[in-house]
Amino acid sequence: MDYKVILLERANIEIKDAYTWYENQSNGLGGKFLTVLEKYKSIISANPEQFKRTYKNFREAFLQTFPFLLVYHIDETNKEIIIVSVFHTSCSPKEKYKN
Repeated sequence: MDYKVILLERANIEIKDAYTWYENQSNGLGGKFLTVLEKYKSIISANPEQFKRTYKNFREAFLQTFPFLLVYHIDETNKEIIIVSVFHTSCSPKEKYKN
């Protein structure tokens, strides 16, 4: 059974910002970013423990093609994946786990 994927508000804002930035660089590139993001959400939903645990109960999935990490934790009780951040890898690592 696949887990339900929940995006926290911060992650939604980061996705919108990244989409806008990529679209401003090249028409259609933002759509490609969203396609890769959806692929990884599906992978995580089907097999949430596939990606390594990095800090406390957080896991990170590095997106191919784009320099972003999906930072998430697993809520086993509710069978949910909580994506807390869609983190650009050039940012300070201290920012990854802030809610």
